[in-house]
Amino acid sequence: MEIQKLYDLDDIEFEDIAIGLVRLAKDIPAHEFFYKINHLNNLSFSRKKDLVFHGDYYDYFFPRFEAYHKFSKTCFTFISNKSSESKQKKVQTELFTEEENIKFLLNNQVDVEYILHSSEQFPDFSVILLPENLVFPIQDYTLSSEEELYQIIQYYE
Repeated sequence: MEIQKLYDLDDIEFEDIAIGLVRLAKDIPAHEFFYKINHLNNLSFSRKKDLVFHGDYYDYFFPRFEAYHKFSKTCFTFISNKSSESKQKKVQTELFTEEENIKFLLNNQVDVEYILHSSEQFPDFSVILLPENLVFPIQDYTLSSEEELYQIIQYYE
């Protein structure tokens, strides 16, 4: 008698994740940025436990801020694209390593300050009012399941 497989990992299709890319027009500290967002939106973004990325030579820490939007019943998360801290795990002995003490979650988008994620499958980032003259319009971006950031967001969700 054969045992029937309940599922095959090759047959599972992972849904893409829609995120927003937030670029700041001028450099301001995170606490000031979120104070202005909270004031404009009647939200309470607060800092949560940092997102941690484990590299070969460093552990990288990325600040995370979350708030719950009561009207839309949605949780919004801002994740810093640039690591705020790194802790060296072992000394680099190889001459040409690609790992440095600063890491970006989106290596091809180093001008992005924050990655905006929502608990919704099809997020509506327009419900968050952003401070004028401080932020460029949010750029929609789709993460596929093959991307490293996709796995990280799924883990912290």
